[in-house]
Amino acid sequence: MSFRVTEGKKKRLQAVADSRGVIAALAIDQRNAIKKLFANAIGCEPNDVPGEQIVQFKEVVSQVLTPHASAILLDPEYGLPAAKRKSKKAGLLLAYEKTGYEKAVPGRLPHLLDRWSASRLVSAGADCVKLLLYYSSTSPADIVDAKHAFVERVGAECSEADVPFFLELVSYAEGLDDKGAEFAKLKPMVVAQGMAEFSQPQYRVDVLKVGMPVNLGFVEGAPITAGQTLSNRTEALAHYRAAAAAATVPFIYLSEGVSNETFLFGLELAAEAKAPFCGVLCGRATWQDGVPVFVKGGTSALEDWLSTTGTRNIENVNQCLKAAQPWFAAVGEATSKKPLRGKGKGHS
Repeated sequence: MSFRVTEGKKKRLQAVADSRGVIAALAIDQRNAIKKLFANAIGCEPNDVPGEQIVQFKEVVSQVLTPHASAILLDPEYGLPAAKRKSKKAGLLLAYEKTGYEKAVPGRLPHLLDRWSASRLVSAGADCVKLLLYYSSTSPADIVDAKHAFVERVGAECSEADVPFFLELVSYAEGLDDKGAEFAKLKPMVVAQGMAEFSQPQYRVDVLKVGMPVNLGFVEGAPITAGQTLSNRTEALAHYRAAAAAATVPFIYLSEGVSNETFLFGLELAAEAKAPFCGVLCGRATWQDGVPVFVKGGTSALEDWLSTTGTRNIENVNQCLKAAQPWFAAVGEATSKKPLRGKGKGHS
């Protein structure tokens, strides 16, 4: 395997992994998405959601749920106070991208946060840096090329800072509904091609964060269906194997905003396919139903919800990670140990 990782990056990667080397991380770096959740609960426009409410929500989620996670992914805009409330044993990933994209400009082009750099994120406490990229191999060549160059620059910057680079690939196709049947037919190919592309050494990606290689709502037997079936279980398993085979760097799954039950179904398929995933960065599937609880009942109501339902959600995901492999197995390392950050239980 051509992928190599420095000793400095190894230590930082293990800081966001559990005692087995599996990344059992909680994601709450959402900005536009969380504003929409709050707007629906409050009954206002997303841009009218008070920023202090988002900050407070993230703080409580961090405090209650990170004892059950190996790390937390936050954003520098609303999440730095939450970073101070995380469990001492949990690592920290920080997002580097601006949220969303300009809809009037073709290609869903990425932009970095103003006044931040990889080294500044490290100075703010980041063990790893995460970049979200909307990516489709079916996009026009100039758009694809611009995104390739963009990722190369961020990879080089992370390499210079000796900080692991997590690249989150959000698959799409130009002109298609991300959740519709037409894109669902293309998604296995788009996911696999993205994983193959960004496994190449010029991007210096240490971990790929990817969606399931199928739209779970269109898979036979899914707990929540999209109204039609595009693949049976056997076909879905083949898509998992094909996408996994395309990657030559460690990869983890994101929840893509689905329900906890649906995400567990996706992880069940990954385990059955024997896909060598190295963990998860699970966000809304864990905590999204806590937003209306917080809006209606405040901090104490949210704490109660997180201590029961939220904790059950994250522990359900942790149970599925028994099928995951250590990140260091994917880069040819024999063993690794998580440095002690403080007292706390390990992850299974």
